[in-house]
Amino acid sequence: MTASTVPTATPKYGEGREALLRAAVDVVAHKGLRGLTYRAVAEAAGVNNSLVAHHFGTRDSLIAAAMEWSSEQSIASSRLREAAENGGTFTEALLDLLLEDPGLQVFQYEMILEARRRPELAGPVAALYESYVDALSGGLEAFGIRDNVRVVARTLFAALDGLVMQYLAGVGREELAAALEEVHQVVLLRRDGG
Repeated sequence: MTASTVPTATPKYGEGREALLRAAVDVVAHKGLRGLTYRAVAEAAGVNNSLVAHHFGTRDSLIAAAMEWSSEQSIASSRLREAAENGGTFTEALLDLLLEDPGLQVFQYEMILEARRRPELAGPVAALYESYVDALSGGLEAFGIRDNVRVVARTLFAALDGLVMQYLAGVGREELAAALEEVHQVVLLRRDGG
């Protein structure tokens, strides 16, 4: 894959660090973790590679910051709590979480796989999973789940994680929506039945 296949965007004033994080995610999503170099990130962001070193110092710091940023972006896009509080649909909120930005999901899977080879990434990967469980716990509470919320959230996230993998493997939106509607029915049973 050539560098030109990685989306490029020139950062605006005040967006430099975030533009570099977005670029790092895009580079890993398109080239894998082995393709993550200061030069590749700088090229994708449209800046000089010394700026990447200035903001992050080390490649591992860049990786850790990109992992945190990617989970924040995914969670912010889900609007799960907002859907619950405003009468929105559970399925659409979860589809947004799954499909809003597939590059974020690809990046995160690359990091999860890399953590199997590099134990120093195990902590940030565990934090990534916990951030999703925390967000889902809040959404489930807003939907009226009261008992064992974190257990239910972790179980729900396991289903979502698998569905994301299926989406990345080519399963269509309609099939995902049908699966998520089944998940929704289980959550409703949990809410209504305690």
